Amino acid sequence: MCCTVAPAAASILVKEGSSGEAVRHVQELLIEQGFLEGEADGDCGPLTVAAIKKFQQSRGLTEDGVCGDGTYYYLSDGKTYEGAADEVERPRKKAKASHHEAAAIPSGRAMYVSASGYSAYDPGNSKHTASGTLVRHGVIAVDPNVIPLGTHVFIPGYGDAVAEDIGGSIHGQRIDVAFDTHEEALAFGRRDLEIIIVD
Repeated sequence: MCCTVAPAAASILVKEGSSGEAVRHVQELLIEQGFLEGEADGDCGPLTVAAIKKFQQSRGLTEDGVCGDGTYYYLSDGKTYEGAADEVERPRKKAKASHHEAAAIPSGRAMYVSASGYSAYDPGNSKHTASGTLVRHGVIAVDPNVIPLGTHVFIPGYGDAVAEDIGGSIHGQRIDVAFDTHEEALAFGRRDLEIIIVD
């Protein structure tokens, strides 16, 4: 079910040892919200990791001290990280906002996944999911041993989705994200994401 598009880096990934503008930006947000004291220096050390964990605890997220797309979505009040033009790992273009995207940010646990876009109009794909529903925006294909069918998830920049499909090449922490057109699926390509498992 996956398209053959080159892998892309996550939009944002701040963890212990990271440095640069993304770290500085996350630190500024943590300082503004009272989770970190001092100045934003652009280096993610133990104090920044502890501040990210405190923030994650306050929002009911997995407390891993890593700020990926999901944690950033909460930290920035629903925004997707755009990044600076001169960053070494350039983020992918922001996914198109959708009317399916929930107004309220859901709570749950964060999970890092490798994600690909797909649609019913990709060569060789069926118009129906493994659950018998139509392949459409709001559906993801999963490894049911990792994310059970019927699980609701939230994908920053995409919106709410339900695990309704499976695929022969989907194993472990890998998902396919459904779109309504082949062009949207190609534009999404393949990327690493932090998603929120709602239930």
